[in-house]
Amino acid sequence: MLTTPSQQNVFPVAALLTGAAIWGLLWYPYRLLTQDGISGQVSTVITYAIALVMGLVLFRKSIRASQIFTGKPQLLFWIALFAGWTNTAYILGVIHGEVMRVLLLFYLAPLWTILFARLLLNEKLSLHGYLVIVLSLAGAASMLWQPGSGFPLPSSYGDWMGLTGGVMFAMMNVMIRKDQHHSIQVKSLALCLGVMLVGLSHSLLLPFPFALTKISIDSWLLMLMIGVVVFALSLIMQYGLTHIAANRASVIMLFELVVAAIAAYFLANETMALKEWVGGAMIVSASLFSARMNQK
Repeated sequence: MLTTPSQQNVFPVAALLTGAAIWGLLWYPYRLLTQDGISGQVSTVITYAIALVMGLVLFRKSIRASQIFTGKPQLLFWIALFAGWTNTAYILGVIHGEVMRVLLLFYLAPLWTILFARLLLNEKLSLHGYLVIVLSLAGAASMLWQPGSGFPLPSSYGDWMGLTGGVMFAMMNVMIRKDQHHSIQVKSLALCLGVMLVGLSHSLLLPFPFALTKISIDSWLLMLMIGVVVFALSLIMQYGLTHIAANRASVIMLFELVVAAIAAYFLANETMALKEWVGGAMIVSASLFSARMNQK
C-alpha cells in the first residue's frame, strides 16, 4: 500500500509530541530527588548511566564498531556534547529555577537555529527569519528585564541554564538531522553517554564528594524509573528528530510548555507574572513563524 508524505509524518510527529509531554513532567521527579539530598548533577549522572547500560544491553547485537565509525563519526561526538549540555542544563535549570521561565528561555531554540544557519551555513534570512529574531529577542527581553537592572540578562542560575540549554538544543537538533549515517540506536547511545559525561564533569565542581551509600532505596527506585523513561525517551526523540526538519521539530516540542505549565501550577504552585506571559507569547509566536519559514 502506498503512503503519502503526510501519512509518513504521523509517527515522527507523534513521537515528538509524546517526548514533549514526558519532558514537561520529568522535572518533578528530579526535584523530589533533590529534596532527598541528591544534587541534580548526581541524579543526572546516575539516571543517564542507567539509560546507557540499558541501551548497551538491548542493542549489543546490533552495535558494531564499523557502524560507529562509518560515514561521519565526528557527528556522534557533537551530538554527545550538545545533548550532554542540553539535558544537564535543562535538569539543573528546572530544579533550581522556575519551571516555566526556564522552559521559555530554553525554547528560544528557533532563534539560535536561524543564527547558526546564517553564520555556519551562510543561509540567507527571509522576512520570516527576521521576524523570528525580533520576536524572540523581544520576548526574552520582556521576561528578563528588571527595573533599574539595565541590559536584560538572566538574573538567576536557573535562567542561565535555560538559556544555554536552548542554544545547545538547537545545535543538537541540527546535528541529529544532519547525521543520516548512523542508526537511531547509535545516536541514542551517544546522547546518553554525552549527558552522563557532562553531568559527571559538572559534579566534580561540587564542594564535597557524594556518597552513594547515603541514597535511600526509594530514591534508587525513582532513579531507576527515570533511567528507563530517559532511555525510552531518547529513542522516541531520536526517531522524531531524524525524520522531522529541525525548525519544525522545535515548534512541535512547544507542547512541552503546555504540559509543564499545568504541572508546575498543580505540583509546585508556580505561576508567571504578566511580563513573563507577554514574553512567553512572543517566544511561542516566534517559534510558530519559524515553522512557516521552514516550509518556505
